Amino acid sequence: MKQLLSPSLILILFSCLSANAQDTSILRKISLVENNLVGPVRTKDYKGWTIKERMAHHKVNGISIAVIHNFKLEWAKGYGLADASKKIPVTAQTLFQAGSISKSLNAAGVLKLARKGFVNLNTDINRYLTSWKFPYDTVYKGRSITLAELLSHTAGLNVTGFSGYVQGQPLPSTVQILKGQAPANSPAVHSILAPGERHEYSGGGTTISQLIMEDVTRQKYEQYMRTQVLQPLAMTNSTFAMPAKDKRQVLASGYYQNGKEVEGQYHLYPERAAAGLWTTPSDLAKFIIAVQQAYRGVANTILSPATAKLMLTPYNDKRAALGVFVDNYEGTKYFEHDGLTYGYYCQYYGSLTGGNGVVIMTNSVNTELIPEIVNSVAKVYGFKGLFRSKVEQPLLLADSVLESYAGNYQLAPGAVLTVFVENNQLFVRLTGQDKIALFPESERKFFMKIVDAQLEFVEDASGNLIKAVLYQNGSANDAPKLK
Repeated sequence: MKQLLSPSLILILFSCLSANAQDTSILRKISLVENNLVGPVRTKDYKGWTIKERMAHHKVNGISIAVIHNFKLEWAKGYGLADASKKIPVTAQTLFQAGSISKSLNAAGVLKLARKGFVNLNTDINRYLTSWKFPYDTVYKGRSITLAELLSHTAGLNVTGFSGYVQGQPLPSTVQILKGQAPANSPAVHSILAPGERHEYSGGGTTISQLIMEDVTRQKYEQYMRTQVLQPLAMTNSTFAMPAKDKRQVLASGYYQNGKEVEGQYHLYPERAAAGLWTTPSDLAKFIIAVQQAYRGVANTILSPATAKLMLTPYNDKRAALGVFVDNYEGTKYFEHDGLTYGYYCQYYGSLTGGNGVVIMTNSVNTELIPEIVNSVAKVYGFKGLFRSKVEQPLLLADSVLESYAGNYQLAPGAVLTVFVENNQLFVRLTGQDKIALFPESERKFFMKIVDAQLEFVEDASGNLIKAVLYQNGSANDAPKLK
């Protein structure tokens, strides 16, 4: 007589089968993401690139990706090499330099101070600064700067970003950075506009918020951020410490666009609030999910629903909120930020509703690969608005027409566009960069697939080719033909 399975055993088997089905579903999505990369422009017969192909094409050594779905980290995976010379692979635990994404975490740290009543976001910053005072001058028209303006880049300040310091160089204090005093390698932070006039991106302003946190808490910035932001979010693979080396952790080495390693592997950024975070996509996903949960009403130790809504509301600007940018893509709003330092580029998106998002970090300054991966993730997961690739169908032109456009065109001092034909394909190469294929949308206007840009050739009344016009990012740039 056959023995029947017990109810408890049936439940265990059902649970295992469900988990296996879920794992299989996620693995299938990962495979689809890995094999369907696409640029901002594609043709109707587009078949999809692989991550491996595009990493080789863009000379990117390492990538790390995390995908957020329904308020959960669905998967995270590393690709390529964290260190090309030592052949160290990227894993989901490899740390990358986050660059300006640091500003998003910094804003959360400031908001936590405001939530506890230690600072007011709408009060003159000099009320909280004790080791240095902001030098107001006539440009400010009698208006005071607030923390909300610092976090939203509407304080009217200079110093867009920072170049960091090669390892072994003397490092400046926060006050020396703000004063522009040696060994700081950036100018003093000062006014260029009256506060509140318009958005003016300023890493210098973010550094003032760093000093405010140090002065108010009487702690080192990295210590406050570790205990009050990173640890409560269980971001155990993240740090604002400098250098960030830990025997238990692997830091990705940074590389330039030509594949050359950054001197000393990476630069150091004492401007921690603006660019000093080392982290992983998985850890950043924890931060994004915490913001999303708070925004929908589920409070956490970092943000309340009220402070989350404040953080995600543009301040005196259409896009710039507190430490993040908010964009509306096809009716779906996302908060986002990117980061670019010497040797690293990264980007994250988090939807304001629905709990979806993606984080991508690379150890390269190449900025073209990440949008291709975002397009693939968005297509596989149906993330509305994040798939940004338009269809262009090239015409067929005679070789003689293509050859007629060959030549050099002066785009700017020291920047020449060289147009040439190779194997019946028209290409353009900007000084110091790789060649890019051109595809005709008309007899004289061509589009590019890897960037959303067009090149148009212009003749004079006599039919002589006199210039090319480069259309990109909403602007038209003339490039006269060189003889």
